[in-house]
Amino acid sequence: MEGDAGKDLGCQKTMDGKASNRNGSAKKIPSCCLKAKASAPELEAKCHSTVVSGWFTESQSLPDKAGKKVFFNNPMWPGEAHSLEVKNILFKGKSEYQEVLVFQSSTYGKVLVLDGIIQLTEKDECAYQEMIAHLPLCSLPSPKTVLVVGGGDGGVLREISRHNSVELIDICEIDQMVIDVSKKFFPELAVGFEDPRVQVHVGDAVEFLRNAPPGKYDAIIVDSSDPVGPAQELVEKPFFETIARALRPGGVLCNMAESMWLHTHLIEDMISICRETFKGSVHYAWASVPTYPSGVIGFLVCSTEGPPVDFVKPINPIEKLEGAPKHKRELRFYNSEIHSAAFALPSFLRREVNLLRDPPTATQQICIS
Repeated sequence: MEGDAGKDLGCQKTMDGKASNRNGSAKKIPSCCLKAKASAPELEAKCHSTVVSGWFTESQSLPDKAGKKVFFNNPMWPGEAHSLEVKNILFKGKSEYQEVLVFQSSTYGKVLVLDGIIQLTEKDECAYQEMIAHLPLCSLPSPKTVLVVGGGDGGVLREISRHNSVELIDICEIDQMVIDVSKKFFPELAVGFEDPRVQVHVGDAVEFLRNAPPGKYDAIIVDSSDPVGPAQELVEKPFFETIARALRPGGVLCNMAESMWLHTHLIEDMISICRETFKGSVHYAWASVPTYPSGVIGFLVCSTEGPPVDFVKPINPIEKLEGAPKHKRELRFYNSEIHSAAFALPSFLRREVNLLRDPPTATQQICIS
């Protein structure tokens, strides 16, 4: 990874594995936090896809004193194990960046796993793909240019293609193997690559955005993995700054933002960074995805300074777009009611997310309701 990992997060690392917030006081970092991993070499484990006795379990491995691999639960969700029954393994390979596994499960259809972490299943991919695409695009009156960061399975492309106003869909995916495997084993998602508006760029998204003309995109969708390995840089301030530069005035970002049950500290950091970087609105939304840790996933949606964006009430409702609800495949999860409901947050999350943040300024509003 390039850049100074962790340097620009809302909490700064200290030598004792704690962090100091912006007023200089120390706070304990949860064990699943990136910043804790960076200051604790014993947690720098290698993710692996493990199938034992017919079950896949998300795990990591670390050599013991004898050099043998010892598997343990992923530190992104300590104390939990997530398993699916495996009918048969369809593909297992290692790219330049990560380990790739595809297997047929007994209850969720085919499953894509990267570095030991489930990325999608055929049964519930609709919730994630539809929400991360339509939350931003249905909040703009007529989006024309869209960039997808990651998303090599093609599912986000499939959803963007429902919007007839879109003229250009760039996608920057770092791993060609993810694209190839998805086209072979997940054709219902990879159909997104068939849209003639799609331009595929295989490479580093950070470098791609640095070279993008200022204000090129109406919307940028960051469909990244959990912030470990090649995706770590995608939750740091310099990356968000390059996104803001590439968006037009009033342009929007939708970024995967982890689980409110497990990662409020990481959500806190991301919101803090985005408040400093984007001069429009910053919102947090969520959806239910059963095979993700804790069963939910969050989305951070932000707009740059310019025409105001009301994320909560879709100005461009999917139901009014000709042919959109059934384009390529009928919508299974998203609708305008789900869109608005996604911004209703539990009381505990409101308290924890607001706990360490200063009140927003007039130009840096953040809506959590």
